Amino acid sequence: MINVNQNGASVQTGTSGVIGQMATYDHEQILFCQDQATGLKAIVAIHNTTLGPSLGGTRMWQYATEAEALTDVLRLSRGMTYKSSLAGLNLGGGKAVIIGDSRTQKNEALFRRFGKFINSLGGKYITAEDVGIGTRDMEWVRMETKHVAGLPEYLGGSGDPSPVTAYGVYMGMKAAANQRWGNDSLVGKKVAVQGVGNVGQYLIEHLVKEGAHVTITDIFQDRVQALVAKHGVTAVAPEAIYDVDMDIYAPCALGATVNDDTLNRLKCSIIAGAANNQLANEQVHGQAVMDRGILYAPDYLVNAGGIINCYWEVIGYNRDAAMRQAQDIYNTTLTIFKKSIDESMPTYLAANRMAESRIEAMAKVKSTF
Repeated sequence: MINVNQNGASVQTGTSGVIGQMATYDHEQILFCQDQATGLKAIVAIHNTTLGPSLGGTRMWQYATEAEALTDVLRLSRGMTYKSSLAGLNLGGGKAVIIGDSRTQKNEALFRRFGKFINSLGGKYITAEDVGIGTRDMEWVRMETKHVAGLPEYLGGSGDPSPVTAYGVYMGMKAAANQRWGNDSLVGKKVAVQGVGNVGQYLIEHLVKEGAHVTITDIFQDRVQALVAKHGVTAVAPEAIYDVDMDIYAPCALGATVNDDTLNRLKCSIIAGAANNQLANEQVHGQAVMDRGILYAPDYLVNAGGIINCYWEVIGYNRDAAMRQAQDIYNTTLTIFKKSIDESMPTYLAANRMAESRIEAMAKVKSTF
């Protein structure tokens, strides 16, 4: 099976081989993409299509190994299944990763070739933006396939989904504050935001506007410096973020940052952020967070705003409807917290079971003619 060590690196135990790894989380299909002419190296993972076609963003990252990329796309695609289910969307879960440096290796030919691979799946997977990917990249992909969301508005799309993602995270964070402190005000709360890409930047705007005290970090210093100048937030080095004085830890970069090492350093009451797969090992660290008295807002629950926005783009875009549905993440988060308390289980498990329950119910509906 696939596990992740305390530093976020993948390790295999028990089950070997690609199909064996697919079986760990019951994936339906994996597409490996390679094109020497453009330099494209990509993996598309389709986890579950019970609720509908799989929809999930494409991430471009300089993975150390292909095995690391595979582990990431398997975990991410599973999260998308649960994310869409909890949000009440008629979508399955899928994800794609492109192995490469998003700052230096992007070009039209690469993304158009990637689009051809997406098109070969016949609509079973719809792609959109994720880490390292922007609307311009999706525009190139759209030249080769119609199975794309998050397109620029001038192409009939909804534009960058990041603002809606950030709004949903903000709503989930406020719900967590309500659960922990009896009201949802973030005024004066100390929030540490790890990762200030598109989603992180929009989240910071919400936090600063409400009156929270924000500390930020990112591996790209130009982003950090721009936000310090714009908002007057405090900045620290990437590794120092786990040790700052905080009420809320908001991971908004890559996953697995809640692990054996960081849990011994984090001094927070709440974990609520936009990053996917924040728990390095779901079972181990989900329980550990609960045992330490930290309230964890499950990542795929609170970061569902982006997929909600893309779903509305697919069925007929309505910005107000997308924002209302993202706002409802607040209520769903409180429901998950209540289930966690009533059934004495970690919040990640409460969210998993609620998502699985809807998938199982819809599978029965679809089994009848």
